[in-house]
Amino acid sequence: MIKEIIACSLALSLCVLLTSSTIKKSFQPSSYHSLSTIRNISTAEVVNEMGIGINLGNTFESCGDWIDSSSVSNYEKAWGSPEITPEIIQGYADAGFGVLRVPVAWSNMMDLETFDISQDYIDRVKEVVSWAIEDNMYVIMNIHWDSGWWSGFPTVKERCMTRYTRIWEQLCENFAEFGDKLMFESLNEEGGWESLWNRYGTDDTGKADSYELLNEINQKFVDIVRSSGGNNSERHLLIAGYCTDIDLTCDELFKMPDDPAKRCAVSVHYYTPSTFCILESDASWGKARTSWGSPRDRKELEQNMDKMKSCFVDKGVPVIIGEFGAVATKNKTESQVRNYNIVVCEEACKRGLCPVLWDITDVFYDRTICQFKDADMLYGMMQAKNNESESDE
Repeated sequence: MIKEIIACSLALSLCVLLTSSTIKKSFQPSSYHSLSTIRNISTAEVVNEMGIGINLGNTFESCGDWIDSSSVSNYEKAWGSPEITPEIIQGYADAGFGVLRVPVAWSNMMDLETFDISQDYIDRVKEVVSWAIEDNMYVIMNIHWDSGWWSGFPTVKERCMTRYTRIWEQLCENFAEFGDKLMFESLNEEGGWESLWNRYGTDDTGKADSYELLNEINQKFVDIVRSSGGNNSERHLLIAGYCTDIDLTCDELFKMPDDPAKRCAVSVHYYTPSTFCILESDASWGKARTSWGSPRDRKELEQNMDKMKSCFVDKGVPVIIGEFGAVATKNKTESQVRNYNIVVCEEACKRGLCPVLWDITDVFYDRTICQFKDADMLYGMMQAKNNESESDE
């Protein structure tokens, strides 16, 4: 959970809530018919088309008991974001990003007895998703940390599985008409339970149980989507790896779910080394690093990317790095942050992996002027994909 804590603290440190005078497009469900195309295209081809992606972070996944639950807008702005506008989304597309990952805390404005999600919340996310697709971007939509109810799976499994099932049943119904530009992601990085197995412990007691539980949840996800009707029978799906950690996801205990449509990719996150990527000051678990790029650093990155290629890509399973980046920027020079993010894109793209930058309000992308802040970083990231495409010709 370290990343979520860091991301939240970064947003709160920006804490002047931004506003926008731009009038949003009205939400018209009938307009989605033009976005409903499902092509005869493999998931590997979809992942390749995505190119380089970016997260709409600290927006719809913001959560907390202190947030006024009377409106969707209160959640949307709670962690520092302005209300999202078509211009903000257009800015991502204009910058060259091919996929927008939209993390969501669906328990916001939810009836915790029936697990019914507020239709207002669903419709607002649906509106933003439609803007991105209209701008010719792919969208990855997930269930994010969501106030941490995931931790209850080992002890109150039936209730948690019911909640999970109800969420995806409602999302499948509400997004069924969207075509293959919308990808569902089974969960975020919460798929792994230290109450069952601690990877840093002295033995592997409970390890198989923890993996089995994640595998069951991922299979449940596929089963719900495929049986829900509409375009969901052929929708491309993203399966969360174990804690979205490369080593743990490449473990033989992690299993991709059975999918009759054979349209699944796997997701991992990349914040390695964490002392560089997510620390701005020393912590009990590590000393903050201000630089990255030594031969040893580069070798570690290359080995991690090679591992995902050999374990998944070479076996026909596409890989999306759903989050990556040097996201703790205050103790680092702009050039150090830029170099890390560009090089990760380069090494990922060389191996056919799709990297999706983790971003929150005004760290890399300015949501007020709707532009990426570091033009050199943006160019380098986009060039990584261009170079990979040219090498394939």
